[in-house]
Order: sequence, then C-alpha cells, then structure tokens
Amino acid sequence: MIRLPPGFFAPLAAALFAAAMLLSGAAGAAAQDAQRGTGLPLPRFVSLKSDDVNVRRGPGQEYGVVFTFVREGLPVEIIQEFDNWRKIRDSEGAEGWVFHSLLTGERTALVSPWEDEGRVPAHRSADASATVVAYLAPRVITQVEECTGTWCLVSVEGYEGWIEQNRLWGVYPNEQFSE
Repeated sequence: MIRLPPGFFAPLAAALFAAAMLLSGAAGAAAQDAQRGTGLPLPRFVSLKSDDVNVRRGPGQEYGVVFTFVREGLPVEIIQEFDNWRKIRDSEGAEGWVFHSLLTGERTALVSPWEDEGRVPAHRSADASATVVAYLAPRVITQVEECTGTWCLVSVEGYEGWIEQNRLWGVYPNEQFSE
C-alpha cells in the first residue's frame, strides 16, 4: 500500500477548483456575449437596409410582427441586442425587434420629424450666417457625413449642406464624428 503525505490532495483539489471556475466563467461570458450581441455601444443609431422590414414583438421569427417599415434608409436607434436580433426604436418612439441583416451602420437622419410644416435651412458651412444651399421639409431622410457636436453635414438628392444638429433625429446631442 502506498502512503501519501497528509495534505497531498489539497493543491490538486485547489487546481481543479480553479480550472472549473475558469471554465464556468468562460461559459458564462459566452452566454452573456450571445445575449449582448456585437458588443458595440448601446444605444446607437443605424438605418434600415431595405424598404420592407418586419418589426417583431421579440427576438425571433416565432414572435409576431407588430408593424412593417416601408422606407429604406430610415434611421432607427438600437437599444438592445440579443444574438442576431436588435431591439430598435423609431423617431416616434415605437419599439420592436428586427434581424441584424436588415440594418446598416450607414448614418442617416430625419429632418425635424417633430414638426408638421416649415423648412429647415442647409448652409454652405457650419454657420447660421452662411449661404443657404437648400431648404428641407420635415421628415426628409438625409445621409449624415459628419457632425461637429452642433452642426451636421448632410446630403440629399444631390444637395449637400450643414444643418443644426438639434434639427435632426438620428444623431445624438453633442455627438461628433466624421466618415
């Protein structure tokens, strides 16, 4: 019979326990990543890739369609992710889940969707006294090229100009970026 010294199994048990904890942590992280999705910041703005996008009650095809978007390029805000599904919100506050491949990272914005009438000037430069190059009606979808935190360079139907950032839905207040 072989006699082992007292406490011989203690380091082995500790090593096995540590390995089990690491593996369970990795499995937990993988499960959390599946729920989290991309790991990109939330919320964030994206746009619709198609003019026929079903919005569902939950993250899966087994959930019923709540409504359908019929306007390609419409900006939406991703507020949650689960696997390949994104919970989105539109400019009117409606929410639901869409499959990730129906969205694009291309930045677009709606011009003053909270207004029913009027015209929003687009200027040659990021300055209210600059020459107006176009007037845009509420709810027009624009491509957003750049934002300074107070102004955004947008383009629509061959026109390019700077609009005050607070007149757009699809960019955050004080957000700055350039493509």
